Amino acid sequence: QVQLVESGGGLVQAGGSLRLSCAASGRTFSNYAMGWFRQAPGKEREFVARISRTGGRTFYADSVKGRFTISRDNRKNTVSLQMNSLKPEDTAVYYCAADPLSRSAYSAGSYDYWGQGTQVTVSS
Repeated sequence: QVQLVESGGGLVQAGGSLRLSCAASGRTFSNYAMGWFRQAPGKEREFVARISRTGGRTFYADSVKGRFTISRDNRKNTVSLQMNSLKPEDTAVYYCAADPLSRSAYSAGSYDYWGQGTQVTVSS
């Protein structure tokens, strides 16, 4: 099992930037593909970004492509999400998640372990 703890959320104006971090503990971090999802009030949880076990492959939702960057440091057991040019529609609780089997990047069901989430609020 792996435990995940997100940090870095907050309130930012539109056009601003935030960097989310997710610290992992437990099993070997490099065994997991890692993803970020978000959930806005009244909406379903949606895929944001994913990074492969080695960091060599990344995937993004169309809505964040070119603005967000996912990265990982397997020595420090962390995965990060750099969010630039933030928009009010990016407001949500952001979750990091771990997939031990390298399944579909975009489906929340592929991820077995989840953090508690961190709130991101973008004001207009």
